[in-house]
This record gives sequence, C-alpha cells and structure tokens, in this order.
Amino acid sequence: MDKKEIIEYCLTLPQTFKDQPFRDDYISVTMKHLNNKKWFALIMEVNGELYLNVKTDSMYSELLRKKYDYIIPAYHMNKQHWNTIIIRKNIDAGVVRELINQSYELTK
Repeated sequence: MDKKEIIEYCLTLPQTFKDQPFRDDYISVTMKHLNNKKWFALIMEVNGELYLNVKTDSMYSELLRKKYDYIIPAYHMNKQHWNTIIIRKNIDAGVVRELINQSYELTK
C-alpha cells in the first residue's frame, strides 16, 4: 500500500474526509469522521518513511507490536491507544485495512 491507496481506502468508510491539519505541512494528512471531526488515521513522513497512526484496542496494541516488525508504539501520540504502522513493501494490506477499520470504530 502507498499513501494514495490508504487515503482512498479511508474515504470508502462512511462519513469521512481528508484533512491537512498542520500549517505549512503539505505531506501529513489526517482522516477524520465528518460528524465529530475526530482523527482515525494520521499519515505522515518521518525520517523518509511513511507512517500511519491508527487507534487500537489497548489490549491488542502490544500483541500487534510483537507480531509485526512494522508496527511500533505511536509516533507522537498516546502509545497505549495508538500504534504506528511503518508503510513498507512487506506489509500485509489486509492488516492495515483491519486496523484502519478498528481505528474508525474506536473514534466514532
């Protein structure tokens, strides 16, 4: 998956929109709920890598980090409730979509 595919997938979820919340930052994108304006995904570049932050069930977060080398504690967010997925060629797109869906539901 790449940034465009992630954004397109997020926009398939009901009542969502893309936002660029950081002034003078044209790379970072948040995906938000239309009704409550809460983020369910943050896409950004960190040290030349594409990062996707998603909210996860706190009981599930640590398991994800142990199972997938491309899932780490969230960059600049609450590490108990948020994880970062480092978007690389070897990621499982199904897992990424599943975690986006979970984040979407948790932030409603």
